[in-house]
Amino acid sequence: MTIKGVQFVTDSDGQRIAVQLDLREWGELWEDIYDNMLADERAGEPAESWEAIKERLRSEGKLDG
Repeated sequence: MTIKGVQFVTDSDGQRIAVQLDLREWGELWEDIYDNMLADERAGEPAESWEAIKERLRSEGKLDG
């Protein structure tokens, strides 16, 4: 089966080990996949409230008000 804009990379045994996506064709899908990967990676990180972020930026002189 072939899909426009998708190529598989195979090892010496013919096993698929990677995929190449034409980003002109599949760029939006890749962005969604990448965003989900980042969210999964960061899921265990501590959360910081919006108020705490604004206060920190104000104290660093990066936000007015």
